[in-house]
Amino acid sequence: MPFACHDPKADRAQRWARVRAWVVGPLLAVTAGGLGACASSARRAAVDPDRQSIAEMDLGADFLGRGELRQALERVQKAIDLNDENQEAQHLAALVYLGFCARSQLECRLPLAEKHARIALKLKPDFREATNTLGVVLIHEKRAAEAVVVLEPLTRDILYVTPWTAWGNLGWAYLEVGKVDDAVEALRRSIAAQPAFCVGNFRLGLAYEKKGDLGAAREALTRALETEQAGCRTMQDALEARGRVLAKAKKCPEARDDWERCKQLGVETTAGESCAARLRASDC
Repeated sequence: MPFACHDPKADRAQRWARVRAWVVGPLLAVTAGGLGACASSARRAAVDPDRQSIAEMDLGADFLGRGELRQALERVQKAIDLNDENQEAQHLAALVYLGFCARSQLECRLPLAEKHARIALKLKPDFREATNTLGVVLIHEKRAAEAVVVLEPLTRDILYVTPWTAWGNLGWAYLEVGKVDDAVEALRRSIAAQPAFCVGNFRLGLAYEKKGDLGAAREALTRALETEQAGCRTMQDALEARGRVLAKAKKCPEARDDWERCKQLGVETTAGESCAARLRASDC
């Protein structure tokens, strides 16, 4: 995807769908060479702090899309310094901090993610993407019951352009508080709204595993891993989970194949480390 300069007439929901894609899994392919195309726009924005804030925010979104989190954080902090009432920059900061959490627990700064999500919502109470992000942060903070309260109204909001993410995160929250049947229902709604949402199928697999339905769990996890979307076939968490389900079903060769594939994708992640550990310690 070529680098896109800020267009003040661009659809806001599409822009946030672009940056959200990194946080939920797949990386966006953005060419570094496109950065120069915005140089003149950045120079024009320099005379106006509000416009410069938007330009810095868009550069931050580009870096986030490529997984370059420190560069993204530097840009978004500049955007906020220029205009601390830029609600989209505040939300982007929350997404960047969530990105650090997805990469490493040592770099995770959940209180900062929550802080920026709440500032974004204070500036714009109907900021639906920020509401969804706050729900995700609360789940990560082990406050899933609070996340349910945040996310449930979003699933009924007809103006929210990606309802499957709200249903998916609500299902995740239900799963964390032990309401497994409610989780299954919410996650099935998520997938019905967007069949290509592989994260929804992944979490549905976890829900079925908790119910003890190993066959349904394996089917959902396999759908997640076979989804023709960037990042789905290499979702380490889904490979680790399917291997675990297969091991419970005494299908040891297949379980080890999944864990080995997960390990080969990298042991620096939490899921990759878990797969490596299971290969060493499992009776399978």
